[in-house]
Amino acid sequence: MSARALRKVLNQQETSSNNHNNVDDSESPPDSPPPFSNPFDLLNDQQHNQESESSDVDTSSTVTKQDDVNKNIATNVSSSNKKSKKKKKKKNKVKSLDLMLKDGVDSFDGKHQPLKTNPKDVNGAGRRCTTNILQVDPKFLSADNELRRIFGSKVVDSFEKSNQAGSSRQNRSQAGSSRQNRVGRRVIIPHKKTIIISPSEHWPRWDGSLSMELLQNKNGCNYFRYVHSSAYSQAQRQFEAAQSSHDLNTIASILLHYPYHIESLITLAEYFKFSGEPQMSADAIAKSLYALECAWSLSFTPLQGNCQLKYEHDTNKPFFTTLFAHMKNMDRRGCQRSALEICKLLISLDSDDPMGALFCIDYFSLRSEEYKWLERFSEEYNGDNSICLYPNFSYSLAICRFYLEREEHSKETETEATSSDLMKQALMLHPSVVRKLVAKVPLKDQAWSKIINHSLFNEDETGSASLDHLINIYVEKSYIIWRLPELHNFLKDAALSVIEKMEIDQSEARDWACVRKEAFPSDKNEYSHLMVSDFSDSTPTAPPENLLNFMIDPRLVERYNNNNNNNANQENAGGVARDPLREVADQNALVAVFESLLTSDDYETRGDGMPHDNED
Repeated sequence: MSARALRKVLNQQETSSNNHNNVDDSESPPDSPPPFSNPFDLLNDQQHNQESESSDVDTSSTVTKQDDVNKNIATNVSSSNKKSKKKKKKKNKVKSLDLMLKDGVDSFDGKHQPLKTNPKDVNGAGRRCTTNILQVDPKFLSADNELRRIFGSKVVDSFEKSNQAGSSRQNRSQAGSSRQNRVGRRVIIPHKKTIIISPSEHWPRWDGSLSMELLQNKNGCNYFRYVHSSAYSQAQRQFEAAQSSHDLNTIASILLHYPYHIESLITLAEYFKFSGEPQMSADAIAKSLYALECAWSLSFTPLQGNCQLKYEHDTNKPFFTTLFAHMKNMDRRGCQRSALEICKLLISLDSDDPMGALFCIDYFSLRSEEYKWLERFSEEYNGDNSICLYPNFSYSLAICRFYLEREEHSKETETEATSSDLMKQALMLHPSVVRKLVAKVPLKDQAWSKIINHSLFNEDETGSASLDHLINIYVEKSYIIWRLPELHNFLKDAALSVIEKMEIDQSEARDWACVRKEAFPSDKNEYSHLMVSDFSDSTPTAPPENLLNFMIDPRLVERYNNNNNNNANQENAGGVARDPLREVADQNALVAVFESLLTSDDYETRGDGMPHDNED
């Protein structure tokens, strides 16, 4: 739009009536800082540019009106605040991790507060519920869009067409098997549009069995809770009965009558995950998340960071479980940028972070090359630098600076702490990480023998149950990053430099040990609710006990454990062991029923009741 046209629009806005101005003010978007730029090529750039151009006109007119009304008040206050923020941010940038971590210890106040903000923030009487750094960009929520950015639209479209061609025969057979399906082909009811999940065509239409209610509003933050309908409550009672009787047939019956019962879908997803069917498990999670998203209230706007969905309410817990599982599925597909946005959403919806998303957000930031965002997050989250004390952030921030130093524009500030300094400080703060990384990656260079045998790095445990647990989570989640050759040398050179420095003076290492003991006292494990396996990319060979009781009768659990022991002995003897989980599944004919409830992929069934891909 030209400058003349823009001035004309502004003049028209100024001469409009007061009532019209009030309407425009209410409809104009609130002021917010510009979103952080990312290195990815966005889809639909032309459409996005058109939308941004139109929004710029509306925003400009609104700002002009506000300036005319508050010429000598709001503008001066805003400009002074901006100047002070810029000075403060610039000052924070030149701080080394040494000062950042020591300042962070003060925020712990001698007592380690696991994953919780100040009580004022939790109760809604302090600052606003989330910071702008956690605002979710909806353009990056779709895994399909990210795959198109990575591989190109032609490759993704070709892959989708091949899958559709392979499943067309089953779709035709299912459509012709019942009169209801034949009628459904004539009158197609579109799925409800959602933001996170794109529903498949073969999914049932949303039945409205879930809804959401507003509990309260505190300091501009809305608190919500999911509500069950009478039909959903009936399905929930059936599910609880199935849990007590360990009856998998009841789960199938529930899904036949209530296809969007969340707890049954989560159980089904776990079943397929441990049965070696990750795609079927992901479909069940996606279907569950779609139902939860359809239940959102019109006033529930989680992407804007002004809503809280507290985990303490039982009806909200399945949403966190499903969203965390969906985040892991995005990571498994290689869509780390989408997983990062889901991780932001998890943290923003509950400041207590019940799923431990804070301990994998650095991993997704590094994998998606969002280095600048991670540094901003470490500075702005909770208004302090206390998260720099966590082992995952202390090491990830060093990697962050390592890659930023490779970019030309990052070298303009000479007073910033270098990546080498940050890594040395991380090694002295959490030295036990090195030995576990060497074993997990693994790192087989001869120099590592000298490093892990040094007195600083030869301990596997720190003396703090909480810290040891967080280190295990970090190594399990992020070890794959350290397989890059440049990070091999980066970590090795920093470790050798620390050893060389300690031979001269050990005072700095002792100071960091004091920081570690003060931040993580040797009390009970405050993070025992977070399972290390939940942060692992590998699937455990044995399912959890609650799922195992669903899959087989509890009286057969002992037989299952004996089979595991026999298989281990057989493998040691050089034989081929049979998967006991697959043997249990062979005895259950409900697998094919479950598959028909979730997917339209072309599956056939063997005589033993197990599904397999059609190879025609």
